[in-house]
Amino acid sequence: MGTNAKIGGGGFHHVALRAYNFEATVQFYKEGLGFTEANHWGEGDKRVVLLDSGDGNYLEVFAGGTDEQPPAGSYFHVAFRSEDVDAAVQAAVAAGAVVTVEPKDVILGVNPPTPVRIAFVKGLNGESIEFFQSTGEHKL
Repeated sequence: MGTNAKIGGGGFHHVALRAYNFEATVQFYKEGLGFTEANHWGEGDKRVVLLDSGDGNYLEVFAGGTDEQPPAGSYFHVAFRSEDVDAAVQAAVAAGAVVTVEPKDVILGVNPPTPVRIAFVKGLNGESIEFFQSTGEHKL
């Protein structure tokens, strides 16, 4: 587990998303992006599924959302690691996502400068999804 003594282990566990079309959202993440179901519970608008992104970090999808786009809040986007950002974008688009930032190479930071490849798509509920690939020696 994590090494953050302040919070007792630490590390990222999950991001939660309220979906207005629960079935389509779960299908998008499972079939489109390759997430696997770790657990589920509830019925109707109280359904919840916990999806593993591939490394023990989860996306928790709740039913009962609306198709009204909420105003931008404090959380800006969720980023998923990828070994091939371009392929991840293609898979997301094939599953119904819309590209908002085409794949591109950028340098993050200055100490040390860290090359990465990134891209953004909009998911089925308007969520902003980043695909993030470390491409240099310094991995993030």
